[in-house]
Amino acid sequence: MARICIPRNEYKERVARCAQILRRENLDVLIVNGNEADYANPRYFSGFWPLFERAGVAIAANGDAALLVGPESSVFGADRNQLDKIFTLLAYREGADPAYPELKPDTFHDVFKSLDVSGEHLRIGVASFLDTSVVIYNAIRDAFPKAELVDAGKIMVELRRIKSENELACLREGYRIAQLASEAVINEIRPGMTELQAVGIAQRTVYENGAEYEGLPMYVFSEASTRHAISRSCYREFQKGDLVQLNLSAKIDGYSASIGYPLCLGKLEGERKEIIQFCRDAHSWTIDQVKTGVYAADIAKNFHKLYVDNGYGKNFVYGPLHGTGLIEVEAPWCETSSDYFLETNMTYQADTFIATDTFGMRWEKGIAVKENGAEILSPEIPESCIELFF
Repeated sequence: MARICIPRNEYKERVARCAQILRRENLDVLIVNGNEADYANPRYFSGFWPLFERAGVAIAANGDAALLVGPESSVFGADRNQLDKIFTLLAYREGADPAYPELKPDTFHDVFKSLDVSGEHLRIGVASFLDTSVVIYNAIRDAFPKAELVDAGKIMVELRRIKSENELACLREGYRIAQLASEAVINEIRPGMTELQAVGIAQRTVYENGAEYEGLPMYVFSEASTRHAISRSCYREFQKGDLVQLNLSAKIDGYSASIGYPLCLGKLEGERKEIIQFCRDAHSWTIDQVKTGVYAADIAKNFHKLYVDNGYGKNFVYGPLHGTGLIEVEAPWCETSSDYFLETNMTYQADTFIATDTFGMRWEKGIAVKENGAEILSPEIPESCIELFF
């Protein structure tokens, strides 16, 4: 069976669409940057995922493009690159800041010349500013001191927000594997096991079933740590009666798929059960709101109102949906300030979180926007907290 992935021709199509937008925005060239943790923008065009070093892609308004890598990634980048050109720039070196005194690196002048971009008064788009180091930014500015550097993050949101059928296929496969990992943890978790050991079960399973990597640093939290909206598993040992949060994921050709839901290592009762079930009901409510043409802010405002009206306003942490794709969380979010309408084949994590002083809980799965509602990309998550008895 053929491997599920993004075909080479789709990378070429992405570059062509980007060049068309650059011409519309009166930009001469776009430079997108990323790193090992957030590789999404350069990988979107090149297929390359850096290690230790930074990476970038330069795209000219004429449709030509090149991968930009650090001094130790020239061969690695050439082997894994979907573009025809690659340049090695000192500005993309690793954080240890080696000098590489024997290296004769390429420069941004070399890159632009190869792309047939010339002149002093250029308009250079940069995306994203959050993932562009000061070193890279200064290298661009020093090479072209008379150029205008423009925050071009909106171009990448425009390009990445609507998913192709190949992208959707990558996500569906990732969610399938993430569910297998969840089932493995449920089958093997025991009191006395550490959170990190449970993560190890999930890691073993995603690799055994064809993932290239975890889609995110996998979450297996218990008790007080479940209050953390973002965190890392630790050496805490599970005890009977513990609440445990699973958020497990798999990456397929760069696309991150994550599902999350709670377990109780015993009987779930009382106020904790009520709060967790409200969160699950709010998750279902969110799915019911999603379809093409709905105004994003309306979903977010009514989601917050749902918490407030049910007495959980103080337990609210964030909005109901965030974009997903090449990384677990990508633009656009669905927030009360969001000014856009949902479009067909936008993809989101329906990510429903609630927090109290002593515990928190999340229900999460992947969806795609369709004209008549949400397509669930992942296997459906449980309707209530799973109880395990030992």
